[in-house]
Amino acid sequence: MDNRQALGSWLSGPRAAAEQAGVDFGYRGQQLGLPEEGPGSIARPGRRLGALAVDWALCLLIAYGLITDGYNQATGNWALVLLLVVSVLTVGTIGSTPGKRLFGLRVVSANGGRLSLPRVAIRSVLVCLAIPALIWDRDGRGLHDRLSGAVQVRI
Repeated sequence: MDNRQALGSWLSGPRAAAEQAGVDFGYRGQQLGLPEEGPGSIARPGRRLGALAVDWALCLLIAYGLITDGYNQATGNWALVLLLVVSVLTVGTIGSTPGKRLFGLRVVSANGGRLSLPRVAIRSVLVCLAIPALIWDRDGRGLHDRLSGAVQVRI
């Protein structure tokens, strides 16, 4: 008789197979000592993506209206430079960009304090490179957050 548990494990993904084997992953942020829900918990991917979209749209609008003369090839490059500057200045001073503030998020150090300016700069450069932000760990932190020692939490 055929037992389909092996087939189901690879279709469900490695996490489902590990959970069936008895591995407890816990919730996002548990390893960092953060609450599971509410203020101070790890920000969900949807909110993070929404905040980034708002920040990008704002920077693109500024580049389109103030820097370049209409939309051309340089508009996207200027928007990326503006995103870097806005991210360093706002996260470095108040802990969140306009998009993060709109979505109720804040960037803090993994140990709970504020991020130093060099760590904010490293994080911002890695966000602008895009690829590090697409690699996540078990806690839902991107590679850019791990390398800078940061975590995005709900306000």
